[in-house]
Amino acid sequence: MMATPRRSAGALRADDVGDEPKAGNSGAGGSRADDLRTDADSLHEECGVIGVWNSQDAAAVTALGLHALQHRGQEATGVVSYDGARFHSHKGLGLVGDNFSDARVIASLPGRNAIGHNRYATTGDTILRNVQPLYADFEFGGFAVAHNGNLTNAHVLRRSLVRRGCLFQSTTDSEVFIHLIAISLYSTVVDRLIDALKQVIGAYSLVALSNEALMGVRDPLGVRPLILGRVIGSEGNAGWVLASETCALDIVGAEFVRDVEPGEIVVINDQGVRSIKPFTRAPERFCVFEYIYFARPDSVMEGTPVYTARKRIGTELARESGVPADVIVPVPDSGVPAAMGYSAESGIPFELGIIRNHYVGRTFIEPTDHIRNLGVKLKHSANRAILAGKRVVLVDDSIVRGTTSRKIVEMVRQAGAREVHMRISSPPTTHSCFYGIDTPERSKLLAARYSIDEMARQIGADSLAFVSIEGLYRALGQAGRDPDAPHYCDACFTGDYPIATPDQGDNADRQLSLLAEDR
Repeated sequence: MMATPRRSAGALRADDVGDEPKAGNSGAGGSRADDLRTDADSLHEECGVIGVWNSQDAAAVTALGLHALQHRGQEATGVVSYDGARFHSHKGLGLVGDNFSDARVIASLPGRNAIGHNRYATTGDTILRNVQPLYADFEFGGFAVAHNGNLTNAHVLRRSLVRRGCLFQSTTDSEVFIHLIAISLYSTVVDRLIDALKQVIGAYSLVALSNEALMGVRDPLGVRPLILGRVIGSEGNAGWVLASETCALDIVGAEFVRDVEPGEIVVINDQGVRSIKPFTRAPERFCVFEYIYFARPDSVMEGTPVYTARKRIGTELARESGVPADVIVPVPDSGVPAAMGYSAESGIPFELGIIRNHYVGRTFIEPTDHIRNLGVKLKHSANRAILAGKRVVLVDDSIVRGTTSRKIVEMVRQAGAREVHMRISSPPTTHSCFYGIDTPERSKLLAARYSIDEMARQIGADSLAFVSIEGLYRALGQAGRDPDAPHYCDACFTGDYPIATPDQGDNADRQLSLLAEDR
């Protein structure tokens, strides 16, 4: 749920490559400690959300959108639909295709309105009761919610709600929304939602479905993304889609309308789309890591194509830290656009010197120390014909703890590379994120403990360089970073946290559940 500098029950996810556990920090909830995750040294987003209003096959459209958003969460997935009389739900562990490829499942989700969720787990266990969308019956009818992000006062709120008699069924911070709505004294669903939103603190986007409307919300600073699209709906009338990224609109044939604004509530019903802005306007702080890594390359974020942004970051990286070399090699897949930009700017050929195996999935092999050390080779293989005898520049999106980078560098050297230089398309990650990105505790971040030269020695590279924070901002169309009013949330690089984190000063017991369940 929340990243925290101390160990607490339900607040840490086990690392699967042998280092210390990660601090969890997302409303997404739990993790499997026994999975051999070769990407455990990467940063992860926590989930993707989608909502569909007035579509003939709303559940099928929602499932297709979730396929496009699969990169935002692979632990679990769920859909809740509404047929005008009853709500229907199907949730499961694993990928979208594992849960929604059966026509009988889609048939069990009737109705022209639905919401869906993909979950990347960071806190608690990966068990069915933590899988979203969450649903509850209220006096006003049914209500389902799917949440992306992190509430930084969830523990404080949860403890207060439990004292009032609220019974929590999950260990996710997302359930706080349900209980705040339940105890609200306002009469309408929207007013109750506004009441709940004014009590939470954090970075979030959410979609919610009631008997009467589909609702979408972004946090007041707009840290987490949410977009609105239009599709041909039931009987030829207008249909609407809310989603985390524009790539979800593309797969369902929807037309992009606009980004949901920071602090905005979009209410969609058969009369159309209504906008409510209950918060005092604040400077926007969109998460800069969406451009660097999280979003799919074919998405457009806040008006900027992600693919173009990543190539421009690579261009800046080459300008700032060029080095004589024979070949530019991306660490696939996230390093590819930046490496293309680096190659174009430097004039050094771009080659696929590392090949990614896209069909690894989860391994059944017992994760012994020996297998952990080989784990990176399950996912990446060196292209020896490209690397042997060459001076190689490896381009990747980030270095977190350095475990994966060290193995990648070693693999490239074993393939015969004469020199290996590492270039990173983000500034050094020196601080933990409390806003919905799964990062280790700060003491586990390589850049928080070592200088760049020391980091290069740690990963075994001949040289190491990161794009500067100013270069990152330039690549995204800004003149530079204004320290008094940064355009993005870049706290993981600067330590400049734009949203309060009450839970970090809360030393109370955080035991979230005493129930142990089969997975």
